[in-house]
Amino acid sequence: MLDTATNRPPLPPEIARRRTFAIISHPDAGKTTLTEKFLLYGGAIQMAGQVRAKGEARRTRSDFMKMEQDRGISVSASAMSFDFGPYRFNLVDTPGHSDFSEDTYRTLTAVDAAIMVIDGAKGVESQTQKLFEVCRMRDLPILTFCNKMDREARDTFEIIDEIQEMLAIHVTPASWPIGMGRDFLGCYDMLNNRLELMDRADRNKVAESIRIEGLDDPKLADHVPPHLLEKLREEVEMARELLPAIDPDEVAAGMMTPIWFGSAINSFGVKELMDGIAKYGPEPQPQSAEPRQIAPDEKNVTGFVFKVQANMDAKHRDRVAFLRMASGHFKRGMKLTHVRTKKPMAISSPVMFLASDRELAEEAWAGDIIGIPNHGQLRIGDTLTEGEALRVTGIPSFAPELLQTVRAGDPMKAKHLEKALMQFAEEGAAKVFKPGIGSGFIVGVVGPLQFEVLASRIELEYGLPVRFEASQFTSARWVTGPKAAMDKFVNANKQHIAHDHDGDVVFLTRLQWDIDRIERDYPDLTLTATKEMHGG
Repeated sequence: MLDTATNRPPLPPEIARRRTFAIISHPDAGKTTLTEKFLLYGGAIQMAGQVRAKGEARRTRSDFMKMEQDRGISVSASAMSFDFGPYRFNLVDTPGHSDFSEDTYRTLTAVDAAIMVIDGAKGVESQTQKLFEVCRMRDLPILTFCNKMDREARDTFEIIDEIQEMLAIHVTPASWPIGMGRDFLGCYDMLNNRLELMDRADRNKVAESIRIEGLDDPKLADHVPPHLLEKLREEVEMARELLPAIDPDEVAAGMMTPIWFGSAINSFGVKELMDGIAKYGPEPQPQSAEPRQIAPDEKNVTGFVFKVQANMDAKHRDRVAFLRMASGHFKRGMKLTHVRTKKPMAISSPVMFLASDRELAEEAWAGDIIGIPNHGQLRIGDTLTEGEALRVTGIPSFAPELLQTVRAGDPMKAKHLEKALMQFAEEGAAKVFKPGIGSGFIVGVVGPLQFEVLASRIELEYGLPVRFEASQFTSARWVTGPKAAMDKFVNANKQHIAHDHDGDVVFLTRLQWDIDRIERDYPDLTLTATKEMHGG
């Protein structure tokens, strides 16, 4: 892809062939199934595991924690790398459940583009809209896949209108569906003038592709019944008049989204979407950082941690920090500087992921995502460099909306509980606050399902049954300001003060009135609902 917009020199071929993207969707739109089919086409797995299937097919490769497998939802963002033709795809899976939005939010800081999956019957749903707004804030290019066309779906124009109106983005059809539900035959590929037919018998088979000379080609009548053919010709003619043609520069700027129609479970439309990612998806982009931006083709290696996940291997208490390579060519065994602590770190066993199968990464280039096993030295927002003190910016942490106190079922095990909670805090799975007065911890999360996830993980990974109980507090704010004002504030509000796992001061409160009162009485202090994570 030519970088006409920025006039930057072309990237080295190894970097230019990389496409790093996330899939965003509402729960149940078919994101995990689509991920599976990507791996299937990339030759990474043999039989795709469907989330709602039975038995052997049920073991979806990308849904990795036990709770996800039980519920059929993706809870922890995982990363997968695979080759597709001459390209290397790095796919970061994001949890679709609204309770995990913070993890998802941070994942979107580590990718160059997003694939938005929508359900053909439901259109744009609330969670998709939220995630879309995050992409919009970062001007991420977006490609859309309208899934489940083999079930009863809404009118094609209606779906496109809804995306244009609700998301305020131009939509250009890359393919056009022929029939829907039981009559769904396949699509007309508008970019390549081809007829793509779906095979219902074999769900993992690549669709049959027939090259045609425009919509008047007599060959069409051999494959498409007359009533559907007439409808297809009418609709495509209208679409070409009413909707814009694809403009790669607008797609790259996040102003236009091409839409493909298909059925992920039937492997249909997936390959066309992947071709679209290769052609219209951006190559690795520059990364904002302090004191300067990082360009992907710089010789020196830099990377930043956007996610930490513990216990990826239940047999070992390990943590894996997911690192997005921002520049350079990394080789295994390299010594990098951990900017926050200024200490060198030898990266001796970095891993690449094929879902939950990991392989040692001998090398990685800008755009790649590698996992670095560690014992807690790496936190979300940390930057690793070859010595320069750069700090990647823009990785957010939000004030939790729900607070509960947590107690171990066995009081003798309070120390173990503290260890478990600190680990989850570093992972970014929850906020853990230690109140200045009294014992115990207060755990803050963004959505109620997270309490269940935490309780089930503490029991599974640490063998500790725990109870979450209602807390008297309902919101938390980080407090910063000059030392004298901070000390005066902390002493006057002892029963409301806690510290987070970094040791920063947090004000816990029940009422908005409390927050207003502090802002009025202590004009030198700043109360914030977000804190930027740079491991600082």
